[in-house]
Amino acid sequence: MDNSTVVQKTRKKEGFVGQRMIVLPPNIKRRIIHNPLIRNFYLTAIGHYPKATHHDRERKTGSSQYILIYCVEGGGYIYINGIQHELQPNTYFIIPKNVPHRYNSNENNPWSIYWVHFTGDTAEKIYERFLIDNQPVVHAIPYDENRITLFEQIYSILEHSFNEKEMEIMNFNLLHFITSLIYYKEANPAVYNTDSISNSISFMKKNIHEKFGIEELAKQQSLSVSHYSRSFKQKTGSSPINYFNQLKVQKSCQYLYFTDRSIKEICSELGFDDQFYFSRLFRSVIGMSPAKYKKQHKK
Repeated sequence: MDNSTVVQKTRKKEGFVGQRMIVLPPNIKRRIIHNPLIRNFYLTAIGHYPKATHHDRERKTGSSQYILIYCVEGGGYIYINGIQHELQPNTYFIIPKNVPHRYNSNENNPWSIYWVHFTGDTAEKIYERFLIDNQPVVHAIPYDENRITLFEQIYSILEHSFNEKEMEIMNFNLLHFITSLIYYKEANPAVYNTDSISNSISFMKKNIHEKFGIEELAKQQSLSVSHYSRSFKQKTGSSPINYFNQLKVQKSCQYLYFTDRSIKEICSELGFDDQFYFSRLFRSVIGMSPAKYKKQHKK
């Protein structure tokens, strides 16, 4: 007997030690569709497959829901439109609806996965946020125990009740769970913004009261002035000095709003030698003079 025959016989859709799975009954889905709070984004099935040996599933006509697979251990593969996507620990992928696909765990190192099927009008927009250049790709995501806790809350609610309020909070949690993956980079910029320009912006914010020229800012990042200026413009759309001055103006707004400092004192605090220059800069950024802003917004 050849190896391909052995694999064919051991393939399993479900049925693993420790497997958990819940599929919403049709009558519950019908009730959700008529609930204005959750009908635009809701769960239809959920599961956790630990060490899913020989897990292999194929849908030749696809699924009518989106399928999120979040891998926390081991590995596996997802095949869509002739492209293989490999999942490793702390990665996830969303399979689009109505697209033929197949997925299977690694034979030598089977995956442990959390998965959900979801749908609704908003689901399409959520899926679009997952795409990179309009293409589905595997996303790496740092492990977060709070995310697993959230999954367990969703699962626990479904185990105990399908009542209306329970379905509402369950789906609110589902949206939180999925967006915690899709929007992780935006919600945690410090984890990803480690390039020189992001570091320079962080340096500006920490030294908002100092006065720096372009040469000093470039040197602080060990870059030439031309390379630094070009890279800064590409990332922010602004020159470094203009960006730094805008940060200073934003800080001055806080001083005008929350303190009794005079405009002259604020200028000195933020490294401006010329009060008239500061006033012109403030007006160009905010649209009014510092004095008018203070009068209108003073708390």
